[in-house]
Amino acid sequence: MTLRIGVIGTGAIGQEHIERLHKRLNGSTVVAVNDINRAQAEAIAGELTPHARVYDTGQALINDPNVDAVVVTSWGPTHEEFVLASIAAGKPVFCEKPLATSAQACLNIVNAEVASGRHLVQVGFMRRYDKSYRLLKAEIDNGNLGAPLMVHCAHRNPSVPDVYAGDMAITDSFPHEIDVLRWLLDDDYVSAQVIMPRKTRHARTDLDDPHMILLETSKGIRIDVEIFVNCPYGYDIQCQVVGEDGVGYLPEPMGVLTRKDARLSHEILQDWKLRFIDSYDVELQEWIEAVKAGEVWGPTAWDGYFASVTADACVEAKHSGRIVPIEIDQRPSFYDRRAMKPAA
Repeated sequence: MTLRIGVIGTGAIGQEHIERLHKRLNGSTVVAVNDINRAQAEAIAGELTPHARVYDTGQALINDPNVDAVVVTSWGPTHEEFVLASIAAGKPVFCEKPLATSAQACLNIVNAEVASGRHLVQVGFMRRYDKSYRLLKAEIDNGNLGAPLMVHCAHRNPSVPDVYAGDMAITDSFPHEIDVLRWLLDDDYVSAQVIMPRKTRHARTDLDDPHMILLETSKGIRIDVEIFVNCPYGYDIQCQVVGEDGVGYLPEPMGVLTRKDARLSHEILQDWKLRFIDSYDVELQEWIEAVKAGEVWGPTAWDGYFASVTADACVEAKHSGRIVPIEIDQRPSFYDRRAMKPAA
């Protein structure tokens, strides 16, 4: 069976997903696209063989009986509308993060999916599919480190675009850590605190940078995360789990160790897409297989909702200077975790 997919949003990430879904991955083909920029959508559709159909609206694409499943890669504020429409149509939907741009909008999606009685929604938290994170999780799950006590993390970007401002370090960058650390530790957060270090001279006047975010989990694990988005040396993701019996480090991306000009060195990546490009292939290939099985193996709508509630608490903590409790309703039994299929 070949899964016929409609893609809403043909920007940068949308184009990359169309390329992998139509040309590289097994068991899927892109049959329909939509974008607010119709000319761009037509150009992308015309590059596919056979050509994909172009729709004026996302709703029309979702309602096409020839579309089996939907991928949403459009502008964040449109996600709620398209995910809800996919649920109403009974179609599996993969939504790039954020699931929606507010906790209430995420909860609307959760409630709609629960009411439908079918698991249809997966959120694009791709770090769960990164080989390095999966190796680290295996060390935690098999007990090699003992019970986790502390986690130290860093999320460093060499630069960010001019549109990146305000609290986007928390609402746009940090959600990746929010999700992957919950998954690594199999634990939820109960409080958040944000500490602002000395501001870097590399940051614009309208951007706070860096941030230090402190989380506590329900099991008492303490997490500190550095978000530094004007770190000139490169794109660098670090994670260290301190357990009762040992310490586990997130493996570095593979690179050649060189001896040159009296230096011993590794190259440091400059682009987040290069760091996680393979994880996108694994993520969407597993999604294809899960859809065919009528299941959701990856991050659920509940995970998207929890990330939004946590980010909101961190924003409040930043501006209030207080330790803010992370309060969330009991997870519906509908979202009891099922084992995620391991990478092939």
